Amino acid sequence: MPFEPDKSQPKEESSSDEPGRAGRGGATADVSEESVRKRIRQSTPSPHRGITPQASPPRFVSVEELMDAAKGVTNMALAHEIVVNGGFQIKPMELPQGSLERTVRDIVHKAFWDSLEAQFGEEPPVYDHAIILLGEIKEALISFLLPGHTRLRDQINEVLDLDLIKQEAENRALDIPKLANFTIGMMGTLCAPARDEEVKKLRDIKEPVPLFRAIFSVLDLMKLDMANFAISSIRPHLMQQSVEYERKKFQDFFEKQPNSLEFVTCWLQESADDLLAKDAASAASSGSLCPISVLNHAYIRLLTWDHERKPFPEVGITNLCPDIASSKYSLTPTPRHSPIT
Repeated sequence: MPFEPDKSQPKEESSSDEPGRAGRGGATADVSEESVRKRIRQSTPSPHRGITPQASPPRFVSVEELMDAAKGVTNMALAHEIVVNGGFQIKPMELPQGSLERTVRDIVHKAFWDSLEAQFGEEPPVYDHAIILLGEIKEALISFLLPGHTRLRDQINEVLDLDLIKQEAENRALDIPKLANFTIGMMGTLCAPARDEEVKKLRDIKEPVPLFRAIFSVLDLMKLDMANFAISSIRPHLMQQSVEYERKKFQDFFEKQPNSLEFVTCWLQESADDLLAKDAASAASSGSLCPISVLNHAYIRLLTWDHERKPFPEVGITNLCPDIASSKYSLTPTPRHSPIT
């Protein structure tokens, strides 16, 4: 370092005062250490100063990212409901009478079945819609099979061969009653014992359009039975891995949507402020709030939460709103076919 003449005098004064400093070495070190500690305390933010961590800047996300995040949350909530609710089952959702959704559904279905009946009434009959329905029936029957059901799979592929059915329709040799009887017999083989009566009633229906409608109605019930059986089968495995699964899904969602915990942040901040206001003296003497105390107090506040005016924290919806959570998984059994060709 270059020599600076104007600083020589302070250096000499310092050297002249060295004997005195040596005598007070211990006291000077204590004062210096105390001043350093004081500066650190002044520069360190205190939890009592009301400093709230700033949220991350907004980030634009695509529709695909948003849908993936929503799907992950739905799967996490569904897995949580399966674990904590031993009687959880998927049930068909009954639309309210007179609702717009039910009205639209009834109109669309009626238009399709009327179109199918009109095609059967033509001379010669047209089987365009019927072939589409047979393809969906074949797909549904195969979905009920286990990997070891090789013989049944071969039978379904042989009888419900769509290419062969189209050729028979073009040559006016399509036998709808024969295909319907095979379908009913296969449904009786694959359905649960509770559905035997519904399957038996199908044999009493002779008209093709009502028969197709009844077949799809029973197939929808069989799909619900299969889904509930799958839920009961995977419940023991979910119970063993539910904590890690929910933690992983939550972390994936948080990485895609880092600004998605706004209500949780406000909820915890209000709980911390409430604790400070109630017990300011003890909190000030201890130096900080205990995180467990803040969390416990936050959950106690939820017992009197006005959910109509304030939304629940995002992490508590599946636990605190079981009715809302379970209603998301009610299924409306509707065929995938459409009257529009």
